Amino acid sequence: MPPVARFRSVVIDCPDPRALADFYARVGGGTPRAEDDDWVVLRIPDGPRLAFQRADGHTPPEWPRADRNSQQFHIDFDAGSTWAEVDASHEKVLALGARPLDLEDREKKDFQVYADPAGHPFCLCRIEHA
Repeated sequence: MPPVARFRSVVIDCPDPRALADFYARVGGGTPRAEDDDWVVLRIPDGPRLAFQRADGHTPPEWPRADRNSQQFHIDFDAGSTWAEVDASHEKVLALGARPLDLEDREKKDFQVYADPAGHPFCLCRIEHA
């Protein structure tokens, strides 16, 4: 069956589209392109097109919460196949303004959870490359 439509973007609400696009460009690559102060697009190389939209009064999701204000999505990043690579990525995202949310049981889960500067969750994942 043919698809109904082609995938275009993941749009992320935030208080400062330029700042959050810059954060994700430093994490995943690419160059943000601002259409105006309220809309910035980032094409991550070999990845998705992310768009950042100004949302006045933005309230970040609470992680993990299922009862109210829960996460509505998160982004996974392949941080390498070894914990040394993930640890190096960990230090870099912290320097960029990320905040740890869940760093426990990483050997069991193969990922660590962070909040971006606007409070959205994202993961650094240890991926075994075949």
